[in-house]
Amino acid sequence: MTPLRRIALASVLAIGLAACGGDSEEGTTRAEAYEPIAAPAGQSWVETAVETPEGGILLGNPDAPVKLIEYVSHTCPACAAFAAEAAEPFKAKYVASGVVSYEMRNQIHNALDLALVKLTRCSGPQAAIPLAEQVWANLPQVMAPIQQDPQVIERSMALPEAQRFPALAQATGLTDFFAARGIAVDQQTQCLSDFAAIQAVAERSDTQSEELNVTGTPTFILNGRNIGSLGWAEVEANLQNAGAR
Repeated sequence: MTPLRRIALASVLAIGLAACGGDSEEGTTRAEAYEPIAAPAGQSWVETAVETPEGGILLGNPDAPVKLIEYVSHTCPACAAFAAEAAEPFKAKYVASGVVSYEMRNQIHNALDLALVKLTRCSGPQAAIPLAEQVWANLPQVMAPIQQDPQVIERSMALPEAQRFPALAQATGLTDFFAARGIAVDQQTQCLSDFAAIQAVAERSDTQSEELNVTGTPTFILNGRNIGSLGWAEVEANLQNAGAR
């Protein structure tokens, strides 16, 4: 069974809730502090976003000496809680300094995750992280249609490939949610109709999770080291130990 079919036919609640969280680890060695690194003239690091070769969205200085990767699920309550607590102070203090870059990568827990990955990126890298934060800030609203009708996934996945994810977005209210945030319905349909690209997202999630031992979300990779699933206080301590002050 392909990764996409396995995801599509699973229960959103059973997978999404079970996959949140994981092991945690905190580094103890404290490096010397790095000096702030100025952005190019007229630019701000917190407004600099690009897609990476690994399929992530990198925010900040791409040459930052401290590199934080977060594996997220857009349907994960733990990710929503972390974003609510950490997003603003993290960007304002660490990303803005040019010392820390942040890369958001996706671990796919269910078919709704796949639709959300495509929709949050539908307007390009600059909008992807802000739209992901909007999803997490409204997660009860986003998840409510699935909770009320879990079979909507199977019905959508029974359609021809190009119709599956547009139908899922329409049936779960995602079409209206993203239209209210500036993404036209035709643009959404185009993003969600590329079944090969959606399949690639699912396969990349499987491969990276296995290679990097990402067993749940959020999971953090700091300068190439998996530091586990941590809260903001622990993540900040690890950043400071790595030289971000």
